Amino acid sequence: MKPLVSILIPAYNAERWIGYTLQSAIAQTWPRKEIIVVNDGSTDRTAEVALRFASKGVKVVSKENGGLSSAVNHAYRLCQGDYIQELDADDLMAPDKVERQLAALREGDSKRVLLSSPWAPFFYRTRGARFVRNSLWQDLAPVDWLLSKMSKGIHMQNATWLMTRELAEAAGPWNESLNYDQDGEYYARALLASDGTRFVPETGIYYRLSGTNSINYIGSSNKKKDSLLVSMKLHMQYLRSLEDSERVRRACVSYMQNWYSNFYAQRPDIVAELQRIADELGGCLHPPKLRWKYAWMHSIFGWAAAQRAQSALPHLKADCMRQWDRVMHKLETRRTSPGVSASAAAAAQKDERAV
Repeated sequence: MKPLVSILIPAYNAERWIGYTLQSAIAQTWPRKEIIVVNDGSTDRTAEVALRFASKGVKVVSKENGGLSSAVNHAYRLCQGDYIQELDADDLMAPDKVERQLAALREGDSKRVLLSSPWAPFFYRTRGARFVRNSLWQDLAPVDWLLSKMSKGIHMQNATWLMTRELAEAAGPWNESLNYDQDGEYYARALLASDGTRFVPETGIYYRLSGTNSINYIGSSNKKKDSLLVSMKLHMQYLRSLEDSERVRRACVSYMQNWYSNFYAQRPDIVAELQRIADELGGCLHPPKLRWKYAWMHSIFGWAAAQRAQSALPHLKADCMRQWDRVMHKLETRRTSPGVSASAAAAAQKDERAV
């Protein structure tokens, strides 16, 4: 009998997109699957939209709001799958994602192989999504994967992963004390417990860019910055538990430097702690660099204001692109796009009127 795959979807105020996400889960060509939505105390119509798919095998449970990690852990306790697929409530899977990944397993593989796939960001329409390869898009040993991620400031979107239940049990539950980079910390632990990654091309995940409303947007949130610091220290601990070498120490310093601008000027306490860690590793953190167009503002308005201005332009550009894509998506939805259910389209149209 083919293994059962559990697709776990934590959802909080995801009314606008969860219909599309569920449609992509239902459309998986792998025949044996269960789909579990955990409505994490949403204040909108998330549960109502999700329940429209109950006749297609979707199980919907609601709980008090406890955060992303709490919702994923709750879904895991309910699932029965031999393989675990986590999927955020606004992202999409290619129809053959699960089937291609399971087909990539080889005779004699251990149950600790961690399967991954390509991913591409998008706003409203997936047609223009670009899959841009990086050094994580290959088979890697755990230490090499973490080294590449941390030294180069790159990552793998969380829904790209597919793992056995055995590996999920070895990794342990998601850390419910974190409210930023929960997935990064969790999959670092999964890597630690794995026998390495198996990258499966020609399928993948579409990651929705939802702007400043995204859980992945850190902004000026001190709560998220505190959580990020914890995740960073755990990442470095995990990597050094695999190998404590000069290249690992350099990677840890680069990793802190990559995130440094999120703390510089606003959080001197975290800056001091990161500098202390860098000193212990034999390195040094340098003030984040401003692009030439904003460097002149430093002496007049201060570094924090210059940094805010530097980050505002990309967000403004992304917002313009998002609004254009929204308009085009709305026009196409009115023509009833193929592959999208009526309920999902209705939910999207309702949201577009509210934006």
